[in-house]
Amino acid sequence: MTTTTAEFTVTPLGGTLGARIDGVRLADGFDQPLVDRLREALDEHLVIYLPGQQDVTSAQQLELAGLWGEIAVHPYVPSIDGYPGIMRIYDPNELTTVWHEDTTHMARPPLASILLAREIPSRGGDTMWANEYAAYDRLSEGLKATLDGLDAIHEGTTMAGEQGLTHEQVTTTHPVVVRHHRTGRKALFVNANYTTRFVGWSKEESEPLLRYLYAQASRPEITWRHTWTVGDLLIWDNIATQHAAVGDAAPGEPRTLHRVTIGGSPPAR
Repeated sequence: MTTTTAEFTVTPLGGTLGARIDGVRLADGFDQPLVDRLREALDEHLVIYLPGQQDVTSAQQLELAGLWGEIAVHPYVPSIDGYPGIMRIYDPNELTTVWHEDTTHMARPPLASILLAREIPSRGGDTMWANEYAAYDRLSEGLKATLDGLDAIHEGTTMAGEQGLTHEQVTTTHPVVVRHHRTGRKALFVNANYTTRFVGWSKEESEPLLRYLYAQASRPEITWRHTWTVGDLLIWDNIATQHAAVGDAAPGEPRTLHRVTIGGSPPAR
């Protein structure tokens, strides 16, 4: 059901997450009250999509992100020239096509991300999101009781070492089930890119349960898929969702998305 505020219209897109926002042209300006209303829509829908934002400059994207919170600069992936905090996302690869939350190897993973499509291939290269509230809610009461008391270790990728960071600098521990700082809802918080084992468990002991949880985190019925158009601006909740790129972009055609992430606090039960 489409709803309308004084500034924009919200149209839900998926069964458990995703909504389109119409009536906003960010290149003409924005303010904190607008961001606060968008944040309310994000709390409800977990991913919001604003089409037609191709005229937003890189400086404006950073300014917009600053109204959401502190901008988090990636610890080992470089920003684009002249705009610290904007990362170029390009062809789907072995990391981005795996279901994940961003940079959970950090003590303070991002709360949200703002992604703006600059160049899009003629076909393929979609991005999918999954609802991690729903992933947790679907588990049995017995498994929930087990997971609620567990912590897991998250480790950075091999790229971190290539950029001179030590293992300790990109390794942290988070609860397996976290309580969202704004909604108070519980969400499953393990992912195949960064979570390596449960605290107090060996990797061999952890693997079967982690593999099962990864499968629950991305069940088709709790996902939403977005087909990109130049100018699409998507904002997603990095605590309550996971995402994955679809690795079918047209070969040799550019795919350029500019991402800014919003810093968060340590996830808590």
